[in-house]
Amino acid sequence: MQVVEQVMQVVRDVARQEVMPRFLRVGKTRKDDGSLFTEADMACQQALGDMLPRVLPHPVLGEEMTREEQDALWQDNPDGLWVVDPIDGTTNFVNGLPYFAISVALMVRGVSELGVIYNPVSDEMFYARRGQGAWLNGRRLPLKTTRNSMGDAIAAVEVKYLRSGKLAARMSSVAPFGSQRSMGSSTLDWCFLAAGRYDLYLHGGQRLWDYAAGAVIVEEAGGCLASLNTDDYWSDTVWKRSVIAAIDPELYGHWHRWVRANQ
Repeated sequence: MQVVEQVMQVVRDVARQEVMPRFLRVGKTRKDDGSLFTEADMACQQALGDMLPRVLPHPVLGEEMTREEQDALWQDNPDGLWVVDPIDGTTNFVNGLPYFAISVALMVRGVSELGVIYNPVSDEMFYARRGQGAWLNGRRLPLKTTRNSMGDAIAAVEVKYLRSGKLAARMSSVAPFGSQRSMGSSTLDWCFLAAGRYDLYLHGGQRLWDYAAGAVIVEEAGGCLASLNTDDYWSDTVWKRSVIAAIDPELYGHWHRWVRANQ
């Protein structure tokens, strides 16, 4: 069995055993940074930490570790590191909104080589390995072959994290796209972009586990991406990285120029 298939099986098993039995049945607490945390997050991360090194013998960096633990793992393992978000979209998860996912990436020298993102409610498994394309349940991404014009484009935009007040204000008043979505799971936003369900993407700052799997899935689906700071997306700040992206190169050119001009 290939590595991607093994990772997908691990993720399915963990979702079935640790995540879905707790859906709508688990209490919540808040971490020091104010984000939500549940027993399901920790159980899922622990299970992934046990199972992924059996696929490839690399350590696992998870969202629910301390920053000191994360820093040490990142510095000490440039030749291979699993990066996991046990439940991305915890607020959705605890409130019964079916838009959350388990995310797993394999990173080598700061670049994602493999990404798997799974929504256990919809049973949608998005996955990619660098150089081998991106897929959803066996179908090649993107799913949509027709291209929207900029005026019809659907954009996933998380205005809350945009550093520039000017950009946030312009986004709500004169943005060039047709309509906007923000549904509370960065990893699934990446996947919906790769599938062609979204045309454009903008986020002011994601954590490593928010972008590690999704970015390679979008790239392997033919998408284009940069950050607000640099066009070399993978060279930007590791721990909080922004993104400007689109699935169609022509739309990306328009979108990139508009965002840059309005920062």
